Amino acid sequence: MSSLNENLIRDVVTEVLSRLSGATIAAAAPAAAPAKHDCGCGGKGANGTPGLRGKYGVFSDANEACAAAHEAYLQLQKGGIAARAKIVEIVKNMADANSEAWGRLELEETKIGRLDHKIEKLKIIRLVPGVEWLRPDARSGDHGIMLEEYTPFGVVGAVTPSTHSIPTLSGNIVNIIAAGNAVVFNPHPSAARCAAVAVRAYNEAIFRETGIENVATIIERPSMDSFAAMCKHEAVRILLVTGGPGVVKAAMLTGKRAICAGPGNPPVYVDDTACLKRAAKAIIQGASYDNNLLCIGEKEVFSLDKITDGLMAQMELNGAVRLNSSQLDALTKAAFTITPGQGGGCSHAAVNKDFIGKDPSVLAKAAGINIPAGTQLLFAETDAQHPFVVEEQMMPFLPITRVRNLEEGVARSLEAEHGYKHTSIIHSNDLDALTTMGRALDTTLYIKNGPCMAGLGLGGEGYLSFSIATPTGEGVSNPRTFTRVRRCVMVDNLRIY
Repeated sequence: MSSLNENLIRDVVTEVLSRLSGATIAAAAPAAAPAKHDCGCGGKGANGTPGLRGKYGVFSDANEACAAAHEAYLQLQKGGIAARAKIVEIVKNMADANSEAWGRLELEETKIGRLDHKIEKLKIIRLVPGVEWLRPDARSGDHGIMLEEYTPFGVVGAVTPSTHSIPTLSGNIVNIIAAGNAVVFNPHPSAARCAAVAVRAYNEAIFRETGIENVATIIERPSMDSFAAMCKHEAVRILLVTGGPGVVKAAMLTGKRAICAGPGNPPVYVDDTACLKRAAKAIIQGASYDNNLLCIGEKEVFSLDKITDGLMAQMELNGAVRLNSSQLDALTKAAFTITPGQGGGCSHAAVNKDFIGKDPSVLAKAAGINIPAGTQLLFAETDAQHPFVVEEQMMPFLPITRVRNLEEGVARSLEAEHGYKHTSIIHSNDLDALTTMGRALDTTLYIKNGPCMAGLGLGGEGYLSFSIATPTGEGVSNPRTFTRVRRCVMVDNLRIY
C-alpha cells in the first residue's frame, strides 16, 4: 500500500475505533492469559518458529497471528473436506454448549444488549451453512467434460463488531473454514476480551480433535496498527469487515478484495391493507431484539395516516410503551448531542453512546417515566426529520411517522435508509405496494409481513449469517462467499451415451 493510503487508513480507523469504543485503543481491556500449551512442541510451530503455537490462536502480534493462520491453512488443506466438516461441527456444538457463559461474558464486557438474546444468538450458530454449500458444477458434452469447484483463498482477515462479537466471530469461522480457509480476527476493542476467550476455546478443541492449531487466530489487543498489519500481510488474501462506514472505507483502501458488511438504518412501511395486530407484534419483536443492536433491526416506521392510531394502539396492547411529546423531547436531549448548522444549514445529531443497546428502563428514566418490568420497546410519534429517524440509533426506541400515501412512504423510507441498501421491511397485502417498495429501496434484505430476523431464516425461509455484505454486494454471506471458482476441463469424447 502507498504511504498516502496507509495514513488515510490509520486516520479513519483511529477515528472509528475511538468513537465506538469510547476510550483510547491503549486502554482496551487485555485478554485473559493464554492457555497452557502441552502438545510437546516446546512452544514452537511445526516449522520451529517461536510464538506461532502455544497460545491456541491468541496473539499479541498481528504478523504472528497471520503467519500462524497461514500455517494452519496449509494443514487444513491436507485434512480435506473431512477436517473442515469436523471443525464446523466443533464450533457449532461449542457455541451452543457455551452460550450462557459466553453470552454473559460478552454482556459484562460490552454492557450493551440483552443476556437472553446474546445467549440465543450463540445457540443459533448451528443454523449457519457449512461444507454442504460447496457443491461443484459438472457438465459433459460432445467435446469432453468440465468441472467447476469452489476453492479457498487461503487466509481471511476479519474485523468483528462490538454489537455481536462472539456470534459474528463464530458464524464467520463456520463459513470461512467450511470454504477451506483460515482466518485472522482483529476484533472491536470493546469486545476483544470475550472474543479471545472464544477463539482460544475453539482452537483448543480443534487441535485436540484434528491436530490443527491456529485455524482461527485473533489479535488480543486490537488497534489501528494491528488492523493495518493484518491487511498488509502477504498471507491475507481477502478481507471481511463488519462495521460502520469508516471501517468499510478503510478496508476498501487496502487494495485487497474486501467483503464489507456495512451499516443499516432499516425503514418499515405499513399500509391500510396490513393486519395491524400482526404488524405490531412483528415490529416489536424485531426492534426490541438485543435492544435494537441488530443492523437489520427495525429503526423507524412510516405508516399511512389513517391507520397510524390503530397501529400505535396495537403496539401498546402488545407491551410497547408510548411516550408523549414532552417525554420524547427529554429522551432526545439525553440520547443525542445536537450541533446547530452554520449559516442556516441543517443541524447534526450525534448518538450518545451511553444509550446504545441499553435496556428500555434506562431510556424511560431519561424520558422521566416509569415503565412496567419486562417492557421491551418504547415508541413515539415523530416527524420524518427527527434524530431517531435519521440516525442509526440502536436503542429500544422506535419513531413512528405518518405518511399520506405509498409514494410518500417509499420516499421517506428511501431518505431514512441513506442508500445503504441494507434492509427494508413492509407490512401490506397490496401486491402493487409490495413490488413498488421492493424495487425502489433495492435493499439486500427485503422482508414482507414479518420481523426483521425472518430475512435471515429465523421465522422465514433462508439461511443465517451474521455478516451481510451490502456495500460490496455479496449479500448474506455463506461458504461460497469465501471461495474462488476454478474450472477443470478434459477434452475428448468421453460420454457413454
